[in-house]
Amino acid sequence: MTAVVDIPKMHLAHLDSGPRLRIFRDSAIVAYRNLLTILRVPTLLVTATIQPLMFVFLFAYIFGASLGGSQYREFLLAGIFTQTVAFNAAFTTVGLAGDLQKGIIDRMRTLPMSRLAVLMGRTLSDLVVNILSVAVMVGCGYVVGWRINGGIADAALAFGVILLFAFAMSWVGALTGLLSPTVEVAQSAGLIWLFPLSFISSAFISAETLPGPLRTIAEWNPITAVSAAGRKLFDNGAPPTFAPATGWAADHCVEYAIGCSLVILAIAVPLALMQYRKVASH
Repeated sequence: MTAVVDIPKMHLAHLDSGPRLRIFRDSAIVAYRNLLTILRVPTLLVTATIQPLMFVFLFAYIFGASLGGSQYREFLLAGIFTQTVAFNAAFTTVGLAGDLQKGIIDRMRTLPMSRLAVLMGRTLSDLVVNILSVAVMVGCGYVVGWRINGGIADAALAFGVILLFAFAMSWVGALTGLLSPTVEVAQSAGLIWLFPLSFISSAFISAETLPGPLRTIAEWNPITAVSAAGRKLFDNGAPPTFAPATGWAADHCVEYAIGCSLVILAIAVPLALMQYRKVASH
């Protein structure tokens, strides 16, 4: 049986000095519990590390040979970063659905802890998983020929934009997990909408090549914005065969990417909290 509070003191007693710090303390404890589960079951990291590596090598060497070779690999990596952190929202979805099904959420509800902390702890632990995934992909990118051509400050901002998007998508995953009646449903619901969202974008190709309505969707797709922001800040160009992106979203991709993530958080966080109160009251 999974331990709910199998956690050392963690020197957090000094944080219990007021109600404002209670959420931070409780979130840290829940995040630690989730990370401890990953350490005990390391196979949970397979999807977060192996899958993005497969995408990098498949697209870089199989599709990349006909799409621009080394130039396409530079174009590709920002899209792979973005797609991977979006797909990793499924960790939050399945994790929360599993906690619900096993009764762990009911157990947490009986403890004197913040309701926000249960969800915040889950999304923060999955943010750590996303950081690990991105680090693995950076190493893999350097193997296939990708480079950060911009400055250190721009690169740091690029990773910040990607991880902010990862955090926002985790909250979407949290909402999906709380809405799912079983883990099996959560596994399907957590990915089924992400596939069209990631492929109707400029993560892997130029959005300008898509027909009619699909092109419009791709131009305003948050995955397109985060991918474009990464390429701009990493100073990664597109192959000469790719038509350059145009329009307001393309010209202001960094600002638009940050704005999309903040809007997603503004919508998903309160909805997830409302759903958590609903399922926790049953």
